[in-house]
Amino acid sequence: MKKMVFISGSSRGIGLSILKKLLKENYIVIGTSTSDKGKQLIDKTIQESGGEGIGLVGDLRNGSETVKKWVEEINAHFGCLPDILVANAGITDDQLTLRMKESQWVDVININLTGSFLLSQAFLRNMVKRKWGRFIFLGSVSAFGNPGQINYAASKAGIAGLSRTLAIEYGSRNITSNVIAPGFIQTDMTDTISEDHSKQLLNKIPLGRYGRSDEVAELVSFLASENADYISGQTIQINGAMITS
Repeated sequence: MKKMVFISGSSRGIGLSILKKLLKENYIVIGTSTSDKGKQLIDKTIQESGGEGIGLVGDLRNGSETVKKWVEEINAHFGCLPDILVANAGITDDQLTLRMKESQWVDVININLTGSFLLSQAFLRNMVKRKWGRFIFLGSVSAFGNPGQINYAASKAGIAGLSRTLAIEYGSRNITSNVIAPGFIQTDMTDTISEDHSKQLLNKIPLGRYGRSDEVAELVSFLASENADYISGQTIQINGAMITS
């Protein structure tokens, strides 16, 4: 029987690579975007793959309302909820601590951390009933702290505590929960980094290059599989041995 996976924020970058990888592996895939254009791209990707799934639209700034709508749409389309959650959706809104507005803090925490909690809660009951499930959260090397990112760093550090708590509370139901913490991955975000700044960053990465989104997708694929049955409560770094201090 095919397993169903939900991937938040999957119309570009790492999320899109995860979507494509799991479609190739014959999962039923549900992807989300904040825009109709992103949903159309997700639907087109699913159709061209010959796989099964749907794209959904919603913004986790409106957390409970958006998650409730997604749950209703998934139930209406499939008659059940996903076995696997890949919580990838996230934003940055950088500013030094003294200059950061409360709205910047709230938006990043709401989308990155509260959104992950609400999605976990929404899909958890189904996993408990089936006695099988996977939570895979996208963290970040910035969880160790990063100048100008106190909101983002706090949200990603919080993800680690959220994930480990799920692993402890529901391990007896054969539900695993892990965090993947990428360093600098080649995406449209890294394309905007200046050449000088890029050189400084690469000097901190012993492998001497940015990671690729397909490398992150490979790790997601492994953690989603039954080969990872005994891996839970972990934060797995994928950063080329990046020096964080």
